Amino acid sequence: MLKKQNEDTNVLVLIMAKKLRGFVWIQTILSIIIMPIGFIIWGLAATPGIFLFEEVSSTSISWENWQRAIALGATLGIGALLWCLTDLLLIGILGMIMRPRLEDAKAPTESLLTLRWGFISVFHRLALPSLQWMVPSFVANIYYSMMGCKLGKGAQINSAYVNDCFMVEIGERSVIGGGASINGHLFERDGIHLSKVRIGARVVIGSSSMINPGCIIGDGSVVASHAVLPKFTNIPPGEIWGGVPAKFIKKIER
Repeated sequence: MLKKQNEDTNVLVLIMAKKLRGFVWIQTILSIIIMPIGFIIWGLAATPGIFLFEEVSSTSISWENWQRAIALGATLGIGALLWCLTDLLLIGILGMIMRPRLEDAKAPTESLLTLRWGFISVFHRLALPSLQWMVPSFVANIYYSMMGCKLGKGAQINSAYVNDCFMVEIGERSVIGGGASINGHLFERDGIHLSKVRIGARVVIGSSSMINPGCIIGDGSVVASHAVLPKFTNIPPGEIWGGVPAKFIKKIER
């Protein structure tokens, strides 16, 4: 029996090593192509702020030093805001072009789907410095929608970590707590798995909780802070779940 277990373990290690070698190639491709593009995007996002600063700088050249310092300081602040907005706009447009249109899918680690997912994930990471200052707001909601997230009316997202937006649905008047992480993907032995996360209406997702792929959260339910929902967890309507891994706590009384 022990010999059989060791053989199975060795086979698993060989399989995982082969998959990781494939993923190393994907990482290399992403690094060579995406890293320069990412910094170019950040640079382009600075264009409106640079233009505004140059205009104010030339206009205020004859002002008193203290007046010019105030004007330029305020311009730098507005320039930073413009950088955030432009960064989200550029990445949102790329997301609209590149995001996959699918429900559930799986593919080998060395596949076009994995590569496409990798591009979208890196783009979203480029948005994080801007996004963390824009949640919660209509600006963040517009960005998430551009990246493929289906948002119900009045949904409030307080987290910058709604990943794989094209695999996430959030119902009307639901609240996603600060620092909550929602993921529509995972990697297993046979490659990447993408599965929709469906959050119903009037749901509360507690701060710093983690929602994994394939989870379905019924209308009016609550996921407690710091809870971890394993993949394909199904929470019926009107229930409170919490813990690691998350389990049923009680029914919400109406």
